[in-house]
Amino acid sequence: MMVPGGWIGPGDDDPLPLALHRPSVGTCRDDAGECGAARDEEETVAEGADSIAESLKEIIGKPTGSSRVVVERGPVSLFAAAVKSTSPVYRNLEAARAAGFDAIPAPPTWPFAMEFAGHFEEIQPEGAQPPNPLGTIMGLLMANGGLILHGEQEFLYHRPVQVGDVLVSEGRIADAYQKESKGRVMTFIVSETNWSDDTTGAPVVTTRFNLIHRA
Repeated sequence: MMVPGGWIGPGDDDPLPLALHRPSVGTCRDDAGECGAARDEEETVAEGADSIAESLKEIIGKPTGSSRVVVERGPVSLFAAAVKSTSPVYRNLEAARAAGFDAIPAPPTWPFAMEFAGHFEEIQPEGAQPPNPLGTIMGLLMANGGLILHGEQEFLYHRPVQVGDVLVSEGRIADAYQKESKGRVMTFIVSETNWSDDTTGAPVVTTRFNLIHRA
């Protein structure tokens, strides 16, 4: 009788049922070119991995765009409520001044969200949005599926962000690398954004955001 992998007859000393007979892993026993197709697929995957590794090297240092935002009292107080802060310094000017601030301060994690509240089209810098390398590399990674995860988020303050500030950002890809974890490839892309005072040019806060793709 012919089964995948060879012949089995009544005299064969093979205890396995016919349905369990398969060619050995890595051995080609067919004439239909299936093993050749498998090798081609493996080579394509390897080439794709090399291409992504090169792309990661190329995007390090590239700009991610610039932005100008206005820090307003309403959004700041709403954000404070959203993060469950009951401190009056985020809502009351007198309380803020009593605490040593010149104006109502924003909560420490506010820079992560402030572009959603104080970004107005007519005040944006010219050429503020070049092609973002972050979107390009994530497109390559997600072509084969996977998960996108929010990794570390850092805020380095030079002075507090306060209501009334007009801030300008300059962003870049600070780092990009891959690691293997539990048999899966993890890709880490670190973007850094420097926010400065629009009037004086003095640095205000630097944010670092680690975006992770898990294959």
